[in-house]
Amino acid sequence: MKIRGAVLERFGQPLEVQELELAEPRAGEVLVRLVACGVCHTDLFTASGSDPSGYAPAVLGHEGAGVVEAVGEGVRDLAVGDHVVTLFSPQCRECEHCLDPRTNLCMAIREQQGLGHLPDGTTRLSRNGEPVRHFMGCSTFAEYTVMPEIALARVSPEAPLDRACLFACGLSTGLGAAMNTARVAAGSSCVVFGAGMVGLGAVAGCRLQGAERIVCVDLSEERLELARGQGATDLVVGGPDAVERVLELVGQLGADYTFEATGNVAVMRQAVESARMGWGLATVCGVAGKGEALEVVPRFLITGRRVAGSSFGGVKGRDQVPELVERWLGGEIDVEPFVSHSLSLDEVNRGFELMEAQDGIRSVIAFG
Repeated sequence: MKIRGAVLERFGQPLEVQELELAEPRAGEVLVRLVACGVCHTDLFTASGSDPSGYAPAVLGHEGAGVVEAVGEGVRDLAVGDHVVTLFSPQCRECEHCLDPRTNLCMAIREQQGLGHLPDGTTRLSRNGEPVRHFMGCSTFAEYTVMPEIALARVSPEAPLDRACLFACGLSTGLGAAMNTARVAAGSSCVVFGAGMVGLGAVAGCRLQGAERIVCVDLSEERLELARGQGATDLVVGGPDAVERVLELVGQLGADYTFEATGNVAVMRQAVESARMGWGLATVCGVAGKGEALEVVPRFLITGRRVAGSSFGGVKGRDQVPELVERWLGGEIDVEPFVSHSLSLDEVNRGFELMEAQDGIRSVIAFG
């Protein structure tokens, strides 16, 4: 079938919305009609050329939600008409990692996904007979996409898909960092560095876990006010003195849990230095640029602080994304403040411009 999709042709250049060919789903695959897709920083990160694992040409986009239109041979858990959220972090439920509660990093299709291919090593996207690669196994900046069944989470049909799409990446990453990776304890103190989509999700996750004090640090006072709406008890304008100011609020020994959601290695260091001596856990969610490194003074680790990384918030997508969506529908998570702009597919580059200007939290592409 012919579809329209936003193609990354060259790094550092605007995406080009083009007509493409999309082949039918093969065994274990599903055709999804996209209804909405968030414009995530990871898309911009790859388009800029900063991602060492990036590739082109490819249809970008990974924070999608839509409706199942067709299923390939052997698909067992999805049917035509199901509402789904796309998963860049799949869950096969069978590999060593899926069977282990300590990680969500499914190994079933990881190698081919990293190459921009579907599990059989080929693509369903093409242009004039030449393959176009799939981004993060998703390629949701398009009217339709074909994805593996194991990379789709079926969600309640009651969930508006132009909001549910946020659970495909940013919101689940933040919520899960607090709930799964750090496992924030009730009554504890938390500090979240960054009040973008992931950071605001982490604030909400800390609240849901029953944290007593939640400090949010960001350069934008407007974003900090959004953090208050998600449960932050204290707000700090970021800068070189952020650690000192945080310790004034939570005590000089530091906070029980800290979270970094900026991708800035200097802020990652602040998150480590704000964690409590003895048992503080600093969880890193942000993706740093090519060649950047986190420098930590060993004394901070020797005195009991720990550092953990969190990919997609440790969320096992097919099982846990639907649960998070249900908590949203039940009123525990306020998604509405996150959606700042509604765009068409042709305005996808505008979404990147708004992100770079830090105008709002999330632009969402709505398909007609």
